[in-house]
Amino acid sequence: QVQLVESGGGLVQAGASLRISCAASGRTLSAYAVGWFRQPPGKEREFVAGINWNGDTTHYGDSMRGRSTISRDNAANTVYLQMNSLKPEDTAVYYCAAHFVLSTFDYTSLKYDYWGQGTQVTVSS
Repeated sequence: QVQLVESGGGLVQAGASLRISCAASGRTLSAYAVGWFRQPPGKEREFVAGINWNGDTTHYGDSMRGRSTISRDNAANTVYLQMNSLKPEDTAVYYCAAHFVLSTFDYTSLKYDYWGQGTQVTVSS
């Protein structure tokens, strides 16, 4: 079992930057691909970014492409999402998820093995 805990969310003004974290416990996160998703109020969960097990491959969804960077520190068992130029429409609960990849994996799907409980990011105008 892998337990994921997101942190670093909060209330920021439009244009600000924020880095949120996903810390894992239970097993080493280095064996897993990790994705960040977000769910705005009243909307479906959407893919934001994904990173493979060693960090040399990243994927980004359209919503924050060019404004976000996903990275990982396997020694710290943590994955990060740096978000820049935040907009009010970025307001959402942000979730991280981990998947043990044995073959080709669609990072944008919801078929991850483990999910965190989310961290709220609110961007005021």
